[in-house]
Amino acid sequence: MNTKIVIPTSEGGFTAHYSEHGLARLDFPTARPEAQSEKEIPAQVRRWHRLTTDALNDALAGRAPRVLPPLDLSAGTEFQRHVWSALRRIASGRTRSYAEVAAEIGKPRATRAVGGACGANPIPVLVPCHRVLAANHAIGGFGGGLDWKRKLLAREGIEVR
Repeated sequence: MNTKIVIPTSEGGFTAHYSEHGLARLDFPTARPEAQSEKEIPAQVRRWHRLTTDALNDALAGRAPRVLPPLDLSAGTEFQRHVWSALRRIASGRTRSYAEVAAEIGKPRATRAVGGACGANPIPVLVPCHRVLAANHAIGGFGGGLDWKRKLLAREGIEVR
């Protein structure tokens, strides 16, 4: 099963991709959002989609999502999944540096690899890679673009350089 559903928001349409195990990918709005699947959507995916929509709307409003849908992060490597798990422990309104995340997962010399794992995050916003900053509280990079990173951080009350 691979079901795509667009989530309309005031920021544009995010595209949620569901596997048989949960939310597998979340795409930022583009100028041309992908068309919604015409297939009948299974009841389980409809439940996950309601949770995804609520969680995304909470996050876009700068609030910690109350409940997340099941996340299917199986496409990542073991290292990436460790990083993504650490990202989910960064509270809304807080940040960590790439080096701090590397130390937290027991790989203190893997700062660049943590950056790579953040860039490969298939579920941005809900797996909050935007909360990871470069040294000295500098913004660093972001797969969704630095404008999105600044916007998400600002909504959580975080100012960056």
